[in-house]
Formats: sequence, C-alpha cells, structure tokens
Amino acid sequence: PALRAQAPAPAPAAQAPAPFTQGELEQMLAPIALYPDALLSQMLMASTYPLEIVEAARWRKENAALEGTALQDALQKQSWDESVKSLTAFPDVLERMNKDLAWTQKLGDAFLGQQDQMLSTVQTLRQKAQTAGNLQSNDKQKVEVQQQEGKQVIVIEPANPQVVYVPTYQPTVVYGAWGYPAYPPYYPSYWYPPGAAF
Repeated sequence: PALRAQAPAPAPAAQAPAPFTQGELEQMLAPIALYPDALLSQMLMASTYPLEIVEAARWRKENAALEGTALQDALQKQSWDESVKSLTAFPDVLERMNKDLAWTQKLGDAFLGQQDQMLSTVQTLRQKAQTAGNLQSNDKQKVEVQQQEGKQVIVIEPANPQVVYVPTYQPTVVYGAWGYPAYPPYYPSYWYPPGAAF
C-alpha cells in the first residue's frame, strides 16, 4: 500500500498556571497590601518581569550611589519596563523581590491571571487591618475610604506626595486573626529589623 504522509500531531497547548485560591492570594499579598497604592501598583506590574527585577537589583547594587537626576539619566539607558525602573528608587523593595523570586513570580502570575481577584484581596486585607485598628492616617501616610465604581475602597497615599515611606509591619500581627491556617502570611524574618512596628 502507498505510504501516506501523516500530519504532525498538534503540540500540546501551554498549560496556564492553575488559579490561586483566596488563601494563597492573601498569603502572598499580606506583606505588601498596606503599601501606598502607587508603590504597590508598580510592584505588581514589575512582578510580571522577574528577569528584569534580577537585572535591576544587580544594577542598583553596582550603582548604589546614584540618586535623583543622575539615577534617572542612567535608567534611560536601560531597556527594562517602566515599573521595574521605578522600583530602583526603592532598593530595599527591589532587593526583596529579587531575593524572593519564587514569591515575585507568583505575584506576577496572579496579577496576569487573576487581577480583579488580586486587587479585591488587597482591599480585604486592608479592611482586616483597619478593623484591627492597625491601618490609619499618620504623619507618613493618608488612609481614606473612597467610592470607586460603586464600591468602597481603602486608598493609601503618602502624607507628603514628595516622600513615599515603605511601611514595615508583621502580617501575623497587623491583620488580627488569620483565616487561613494552611496559608500563613508570607514574611521571612529578614524583611523587618528586630522590634519593627507598623
């Protein structure tokens, strides 16, 4: 019988990562949900570029003395996403994302695949902290409840728009009782100095 050419079997479709559960989302967002909105949004966008995070963290260490205009001028030569570039102004934050690359990649996957649920989870965590009495305005930040698209949202902004403070807090304390024993809040000890408080 005549040989027939067989069409190659179709390649299996790339497996999308399974969606994260609510407990997993709260676990991964616990250490950063109380960051000022502008910084948090840059972190979430930057987490979708993990390789650039690694490159930027190395570059920032090598150029630790750069500040202000000199830093901005040097960044123009880099091809990283703008969100990654913006984090060079927060070397500690950039270094945490670099050091905890598995966590950073999870953040990125969740941001790409479950953005609405992720942003809703940030609000859930902020409400918990506020209810526990651990999220309020002070000389460093302004906390407001606003109506956005028919929903109440907690907005965190710097008290002084020119200065962004990165809050230090222990998620095991700040949110009150934790509803997901199987997913304790992610917070390695080196993220905070001894005796750090919100």
